[in-house]
Amino acid sequence: MKSKITSFLMSLMTILLLGVLVFLGIIIYNEFANKSIVSDVKEFISNITISSESPDKNVNMPEKIEIIDNELDESNVLNENIDYNRRKGYRYFFEQLDEYSKIIYNALDENKQNMKLGTYEVDLGSAFSSLLSQNDGDKLLGDYYQSAIEAFSYDNPDVFYIEYLKLSLNIETTTRGYKTTYRVFLNSGDSENYLTDEFSSKEKIDNALDDIEKVKSYFVQNRKIDAYQNIKLVHDYLIDSIEYEQSTSKSNIYNLYGALINKECVCEGYAKAFKYLMDSLDLPCIIVVGKATNSEGDTENHAWNYVQLNGVWYGVDCTWDDPILEGIGYISDATKHKYFLKGQSEFNKTHIPNGQFTKDGKLFKFPELSINNF
Repeated sequence: MKSKITSFLMSLMTILLLGVLVFLGIIIYNEFANKSIVSDVKEFISNITISSESPDKNVNMPEKIEIIDNELDESNVLNENIDYNRRKGYRYFFEQLDEYSKIIYNALDENKQNMKLGTYEVDLGSAFSSLLSQNDGDKLLGDYYQSAIEAFSYDNPDVFYIEYLKLSLNIETTTRGYKTTYRVFLNSGDSENYLTDEFSSKEKIDNALDDIEKVKSYFVQNRKIDAYQNIKLVHDYLIDSIEYEQSTSKSNIYNLYGALINKECVCEGYAKAFKYLMDSLDLPCIIVVGKATNSEGDTENHAWNYVQLNGVWYGVDCTWDDPILEGIGYISDATKHKYFLKGQSEFNKTHIPNGQFTKDGKLFKFPELSINNF
């Protein structure tokens, strides 16, 4: 009998020991895998050169548009043939704009390179003359401009160098006899330029974009055949390489540069970085803002992503998949992917989107998520 008890205890200890070893093995494997992604990208970046010759919520958008009106004499010659409707492609919020807003959006899109100067004047021509001839035309134009700025900023996280509060909408009026024509353009108005304080010159912007391009190039050149693997690789890289910044006093914590280069940001930085890298892999993805309730029951303003996989939309929250740990902590795979490719039956319990980016602004629609998780 004693021998049987001893054998049983030995077997039990062996099983427990094997269990501990398996658990430790999983931890070591996960740590190695996580560090491998980050170190692979770091090594890749150190050995790549990007030419700056190639073109390329804390978006500071004005709550109220300031429109500058200038009366011109009849001798002024207007450029009436500007066409900013040629650019096509997948731009989620752009597709929800009316035609006037699309003209402004396309003008910004096609002048990304020029606007790095901070003083470049974007000429919109006389496309708004019919609108501005109405009694409330300037107010309507201001609304269209606001919607265009909102859609453009959320569709284009790579344009982090423009301070939209400094960008002015101008109207020049020309009268020839009984005919009045309006020229509309964007410039820096009374500001020295419309660039952010951190990226106040074209050289600084190009250097920043070069650094970001290197990170993007890693994922483009290491693209997987399976879309799921690409999404997971980007998701895991972001939560393994970025530190959530709890202070709001640091620069660039709301933008793409803070996420991918400084590697410290808040939720908007995570969301913009995820969209930027999904765009580079031709995977439809949008930034979503709204309210979210965390595990402690606190509801707060938040930003996350929707990504399309196999024609179906799913929710992804890189920020909340990257918990803040005290000291040396371990993130289980379940915790690391708690908000990864989730359907509305689970995701919408904690995430409530709001498509109105500014007070009294346009109400944008978000795609409907899959009912179930991927």
